[in-house]
Amino acid sequence: MNAELERRFANVRAAMAEHHLDALVVSGSEYTGFEGAVTYLSGFQIVHRYAYVVVPADGEPAVVFPTEARYVGEHGTAQIEQAFHDRPGEHVAARARDAGWKRLGVYGLDYVMPVRDYRALEAAGPEIVPFDVEFDLARAVKSEAELASVRDSVRINQRGFEIFLDTYAPGRTAAEVMSRAEEYFVAEGCGRLTMNMVLTGSDELARPEFKIARREEVLGAFVLPSLEIAGPGMHWVEVSRAIGAEGATLSPDTERMLEAYLEYFDAARRAMRPGVTCHDLHTAVSSGFLERGYHLGHVTGHSIGMTMIEFPKIGEGVETELREGMVLSMHPHAIAASGEGCLYMQETWLVTAGGGEPLSTLPMQVFLV
Repeated sequence: MNAELERRFANVRAAMAEHHLDALVVSGSEYTGFEGAVTYLSGFQIVHRYAYVVVPADGEPAVVFPTEARYVGEHGTAQIEQAFHDRPGEHVAARARDAGWKRLGVYGLDYVMPVRDYRALEAAGPEIVPFDVEFDLARAVKSEAELASVRDSVRINQRGFEIFLDTYAPGRTAAEVMSRAEEYFVAEGCGRLTMNMVLTGSDELARPEFKIARREEVLGAFVLPSLEIAGPGMHWVEVSRAIGAEGATLSPDTERMLEAYLEYFDAARRAMRPGVTCHDLHTAVSSGFLERGYHLGHVTGHSIGMTMIEFPKIGEGVETELREGMVLSMHPHAIAASGEGCLYMQETWLVTAGGGEPLSTLPMQVFLV
């Protein structure tokens, strides 16, 4: 096990000790986009099916796969013990009974773990403790090795946006333009770890619904690409800007939302400091939108890592304090009262002692072609 993986286990076990857990089961599934949690603690990337990393408070961790997943990934990359079982939940349950575990934490209890495995764990006897928030907080501060992976993902994401920008023209289809960016993402090692969409509407505004970039979606004079990728290191990032055709007349709401976006960008630089709560950061960056009469239809931001959306979220009432080294995706989803206009631009930020650092070099603006 390398030093980086040992660091991750130490952080997770510290969180386990704080909550008096005898063991933790970390769920990952390629089917739901939650594969990164397993990679985070084992080095193995799920190509198909699902898996669990079992972390005892004392003893060696192991990653457990369903039997049919023996050849749907590069198992030589795993840095911890591996086990295969027809019903992985029964395997973990047997280990719990044999070890006498009383409190068993589960990451992925609500969204990832199949019902059949939960029932097996429940029948084994230990108290099942949901551990999604605690696990994400334990991995929220990135190491230098992780930050190198994050910055590489940002490099790829930003270049993909530039390719989208270079390919875009009114009258081209969303699929035609996005495919050029996707081709680059795959060539750079993202594989299937991309989730790229568009928000379109008329020549002067975009509507708030996210759309798959299909061939029947003909782009007008204004488009909002939504680009989310993870590079070879499997750290997700989100970087995009609005795009318009030169000479396009943007709606008055779009122009006013852009003013608020510029205010948000400056506010994030100042407010994104260690010790500031997620609630206070949300308040600082959202005030310009709310004062202009717009509401936010998507979370203002969230922690991001090997899973695309991690805790904490940047939102009202979230009192978690920021720590230096956290990486946040910020994307205020500003929506007009009529619903007939929105502005949505993404940036990945690093929390530093001196304030927020945007990790791309793209200016906050509407890019005109």
